[in-house]
Amino acid sequence: MAINQKQVLSLQQKLSPQQIQMIKLLELPAMQLEQRIKQELEENVALEEEERAPDEEPREISVDEYLREDDDTPSYKSRINNYSKEDRQRPVTLSGGRSLQEYLIEQLGYRDLSERDMRLATYLVGSIDEDGYLRRDLGAVADDIAFTQGIETTPDELERLLGVIHELEPAGIGARNLQECLLLQMDQRRNDTPAVRLARRILTAHFDEFVKKHYEKLMARLQVSEEEFRDAIEEIRRLTPKPGNLYSEGGSDTTPYVVPDFVLDWHDGRFDLSLNSSGLPEVRVNRRYVEMMRDLVGSDGTVKEKDRETLQFVKSRIDSAKWFITAIRQRQDTLMRTMRAILDYQQEYFKDGDRGKLRPMILKDIADRTGLDISTVSRVVNSKYVQTQFGIILLKSLFSEAMQTESGEEVSSYEVKNLLRRFVDEEDKRRPLTDEALMEMLRSRGYLIARRTVAKYREMLDIPVARLRRQL
Repeated sequence: MAINQKQVLSLQQKLSPQQIQMIKLLELPAMQLEQRIKQELEENVALEEEERAPDEEPREISVDEYLREDDDTPSYKSRINNYSKEDRQRPVTLSGGRSLQEYLIEQLGYRDLSERDMRLATYLVGSIDEDGYLRRDLGAVADDIAFTQGIETTPDELERLLGVIHELEPAGIGARNLQECLLLQMDQRRNDTPAVRLARRILTAHFDEFVKKHYEKLMARLQVSEEEFRDAIEEIRRLTPKPGNLYSEGGSDTTPYVVPDFVLDWHDGRFDLSLNSSGLPEVRVNRRYVEMMRDLVGSDGTVKEKDRETLQFVKSRIDSAKWFITAIRQRQDTLMRTMRAILDYQQEYFKDGDRGKLRPMILKDIADRTGLDISTVSRVVNSKYVQTQFGIILLKSLFSEAMQTESGEEVSSYEVKNLLRRFVDEEDKRRPLTDEALMEMLRSRGYLIARRTVAKYREMLDIPVARLRRQL
């Protein structure tokens, strides 16, 4: 086949670098935006942090000011002092403690272990998750130890040292699964009552039936009365499924710190909405690089050949700084535009925080009101929070489906979920309500809902099926 050349005209849509940067900044919540700004300050020499006197009040700034090369780029922040001067935040001193691994290694130090055993046991402790479980296969751990520590070991040797770890505090540490975790805690019980012995027997030989709550079958198989069986179950309920959570001296880095992106106040019969920018550094274009670019250009507008590459570098850095500042400003405008639309849509809810007043709202409703694309609204509400007088609210949680009642009125799915939660809380735990029964109860209240929708909402509320909710 011959090789030919031909011209093809095609129409393609591509995002510019500025648009990509804007999209990425739009997705970031307040804490990550602060990190992103600091990263840009480190990477772009033409961008600098603006220092301002503590008592200096912010001023209104137009977007056009960012584009002028002959002036310092002002702050992009529309509001900085979300608190009064008398309510300034005081520095908080944080004290750190030992981590769970450090606590376990300290206990190993009191054991009569050889140097080799101590190194292997320490490595095993380092493989334990924060909740106290060892989820890695001992064969894989042995391979890692040989590769990283240069020590040849076997799963049997690691099993022996894991038995030593099982004797440490908190009880149940280093378990491979829930059954082993509960049994380890039972083994450390000092009292040996009939209820404890029966509980140990249930966990050892009938764990699957216990998890599935086949209580009648278990009582018949164990040949015990309901009262004896209830006492054994009560002993098991005193155990913890996550022993690592019992140790909290060192804290946990996984604890989420929520910084609201918006601050909403309700006073004197009106709302006051603002962006929370108290922790964000103010940035501007570095005047030195603007003057440097002017010096590289002669009075006649020409540039020397030796300075051409330097000029291109300085200009690219300044342009990048201006693009970044403009993207920050556009991000704030888009966030405020979207939040105002949400506030206008859910005014009754934001007055007192009553979820029963939440109107059915989907992304398209806000997109139609703001003129933004649905994907843009989705990026705005994702991982963003608003601080209100009744707490900090995740914006995404304000969106809900619409359901229709027998009268034709549209209500939020939150109303149905609240009723579903109340029905489950008030049910007879000996005979918990099935999804079919919950559907009939909701329909009797006028909510036209299918059984599969009830099951979906129940799962969203982390409510187990009726069989697993049963209690003696």
